[in-house]
Amino acid sequence: MKAARLFGKNDLRIEELPVPQVGPGELLLRTACASVCGTDIRMLKHGHAVTPLVIGHEMSGTLERVGAGVMSFRPGQRVCVAPNYNPVASKLTLAGEGHLDPGYRALGIHEDGAFAEFVRIPAHAVQQGNVFPIPDHVSFTEGALIEPMACVFNAYEKARTGPGDTVLIIGAGPIGVMHGKMSRLAGAGKVLINDLNAERLQMARRIDPMFIPLGGDLRAELMKLTGGAGADVIITACPVPEVQTLALELAAVNGRVIFFGGLPKDRAVVPLDTNLIHYRQLMVTGTTRQSLRQFQAVLALVSDRVLRLEDLVTSTHPIEEAEQAILAMATARGLKSRLEFTA
Repeated sequence: MKAARLFGKNDLRIEELPVPQVGPGELLLRTACASVCGTDIRMLKHGHAVTPLVIGHEMSGTLERVGAGVMSFRPGQRVCVAPNYNPVASKLTLAGEGHLDPGYRALGIHEDGAFAEFVRIPAHAVQQGNVFPIPDHVSFTEGALIEPMACVFNAYEKARTGPGDTVLIIGAGPIGVMHGKMSRLAGAGKVLINDLNAERLQMARRIDPMFIPLGGDLRAELMKLTGGAGADVIITACPVPEVQTLALELAAVNGRVIFFGGLPKDRAVVPLDTNLIHYRQLMVTGTTRQSLRQFQAVLALVSDRVLRLEDLVTSTHPIEEAEQAILAMATARGLKSRLEFTA
C-alpha cells in the first residue's frame, strides 16, 4: 500500500508498505478520505518524537477486514474513526474523558494513521467505541471532518454559547470557520470572525453570509458593533500569544474566553490582566481533543443534515501529494485540504 511517512522535520516520504495485519479484536480500514489538521502541519515543520510514522488522524473509509472476536462490524461497512483512545481503564477513561489521560494513544500521533491506503484500528480503540458507522447519505469527506468538528463541539460546551450571544472568533482558518458554524447552530446573535488574511475572511463569508468579518481595528470594530460592551464569547482559534492577552480585554461582563489554538512551547507563557477576570467575572479556559460522546454528537448533527461540513474543503489531493496538501493549509491557501483515495 502507499503511505505518507514522516521521518523527521520536513521529511515526509511516500512509500510502499505492507498492508497491516489484523489481529483478534482489531479492524482494518480501507481509507477513503483523510483530511489535514494543524497538528500535521506542526509535525512536518518541527518534527515529531515518534518516527518513522504514518501521520494523519482525521479519517473515514470502509472496513476491509474484521478481526476475530469483533461482532459489531462487518467487512464493507462505511465508518469514521475517532483517533484518540486510552489502553488503560483509568479514572478519566471511566468518566468518558480518556482523551485527556496522560496515557492516551492516537492514530497518526503515536502509531500509524490515516495518510495511507489502509489503517489498522487497535483492539483497545475498537473496544472503547472509537469506530462509528456512517449512513450512506453522509459522504466520506464529512466522515473525516467529524473529528475536528468534535474538537470544536468540546469548546462550544465549555463556552455555553446560547441564543443572542455575541461571539468573536479570532482566526478565520478552517477551525475558526467551524467555530462559526457551531456558534450559529447554538443561536448566537452575532458571529464575528477576525483574521489578518482578507482572503480567508472572504471565504468564511461565502460559507455563511451571516458571519461578520472583522479585518481592521479589531477593538474599535467590536466595540462599535456591541455598543462598547464587548463579546460574550471569545474563541482564540490561532496560535498567537498576543491574541490571548487581547481576548480578555475584548470580553464583556460575564464573558467566556476559550483558548483553543495551542501556542509554541517557547511562547506559551502569556501575560494576562487578572483584574479583568476578577471584575468582569470572566470564565477563561481551554479545550483540547474530544470525547467519544462529543464525536458521536457531531456525527448525529451531520447525519441529520443539521450541520454541513463539506464546504470547508478547498483542495483535494492523491496520497502522492500529501506534502502539498499539508503545505496548502500551512500557507493559508484556502481552508481544509483532504487526501482522497480510490478503491
